[in-house]
Amino acid sequence: MELKRIGAYIDIAIQREEESYALYMDLSTRLRDRSARDALFLLASEEKQHKAFLERYRDGGFGEEALRMDQAIDYRIAEHMDRPAIDKDMKSPDVFLVAAHRELDSYNFYTGLAGLHPEGELKRIFLRIANEELKHKEKVEYLYANAAFPQTDGG
Repeated sequence: MELKRIGAYIDIAIQREEESYALYMDLSTRLRDRSARDALFLLASEEKQHKAFLERYRDGGFGEEALRMDQAIDYRIAEHMDRPAIDKDMKSPDVFLVAAHRELDSYNFYTGLAGLHPEGELKRIFLRIANEELKHKEKVEYLYANAAFPQTDGG
């Protein structure tokens, strides 16, 4: 029974990865800013890889320990900035902010699921997936900070 529950939750995680992939690909087609499009293609590629990983995990290809728990840095930018509206003339900082909000939503989703379960494999899996989403958030917030506040010759 526990394996069926884990599989059902992993299916939800796969669906969320597909939704993130679709969002990033859709955003990339709406933008004129090439560097933002390239960054979105990179993010979409990572979501595709995560989907493939989750499918292999669900199908028994990996054990629970396959999900690393590297420490992510949370800049907390998305928590303090409004989610911009999506349009074709978005600038890179806004694109990265939309992505940061998406990753924050995913992080909150998985930590919420983890909170619903007692200690055990399922809770650890959700916390590890949440950590992966936090790493995505770290990446897009870093991109946001560099796009919104570029370095000048003066430092």
